[in-house]
Amino acid sequence: QVQLVESGGGMVQAGGSLKLSCAASGQPFSGYAAGWFRQAPGKERELLSGISWSGGVTYYADSVKGRFTISRDNAKNTVYLQMTGLKPEDTGVYYCAADPNGAVVAGLEPPPTAVWGQGTQVTVSS
Repeated sequence: QVQLVESGGGMVQAGGSLKLSCAASGQPFSGYAAGWFRQAPGKERELLSGISWSGGVTYYADSVKGRFTISRDNAKNTVYLQMTGLKPEDTGVYYCAADPNGAVVAGLEPPPTAVWGQGTQVTVSS
């Protein structure tokens, strides 16, 4: 089974940028769609962006559209989330998920068979 490890989180001032990485091991990441999620303190987990296995189809939530860019490098078994124009409300724990069904590309929650990383903290100060 694929295992996922997120990295690249940290603290940044409003208006700044961060690039998150989600590295897969165990199985080729190319067999899965992938999604980035955020869980802010006291809030439910939110799907921010999804990308198809080939990278040809993407989805963005309205809250991040125009500011975040999802991409993947299947040769490196890694999915990325480039975040620009960060706002304090972007603060939270960011998770990536490997979605075998591709639901995230349609803006839907992944199935129970999805694999999740451990998360990386992003804190945006005003």
